[in-house]
Amino acid sequence: MSQLHIALFEPQIAPNTGNIIRLCANNGCLLHLIEPLGFDLEEKKLRRAGLDYHDMTRVIRYQNFDDFLAKMGDHRIFACTTKGNHFYHQVKYEKGDVLLFGAETHGLSEQVHKFVGTDNKIKIPMQPSNRSLNLSNAVAIISYEAWRQLHFCN
Repeated sequence: MSQLHIALFEPQIAPNTGNIIRLCANNGCLLHLIEPLGFDLEEKKLRRAGLDYHDMTRVIRYQNFDDFLAKMGDHRIFACTTKGNHFYHQVKYEKGDVLLFGAETHGLSEQVHKFVGTDNKIKIPMQPSNRSLNLSNAVAIISYEAWRQLHFCN
């Protein structure tokens, strides 16, 4: 079992997902993509951003959130959202945790927010007037904190 899982809910921008593929190759996270995707996985921009890391990253696709839950529902799932109630570093991460990130254009759906509940919504501190961070930057910040807490073990 992978130490940590990163799940992208309906990602829209190919270069972000490519960067996250490269990130997962380097931090050992398993990447889950929840459809619909806003791009084709063979898109040139995705491949360029992921460089030659595609073969070093395990990527699993799901038709929708229900399909994802059917396979991952026994794991603790943290919704990484600007609507979070706790800062990402205040969580004690465990092996097998899922870090779930929303689409760049619309975030996480109401269904996802209801499923995750209040206690498992986490956020990155930002200046009050700012809307959000770039998706691949947010994934890097939170996944590396979780991995650090697990002593960088795979």
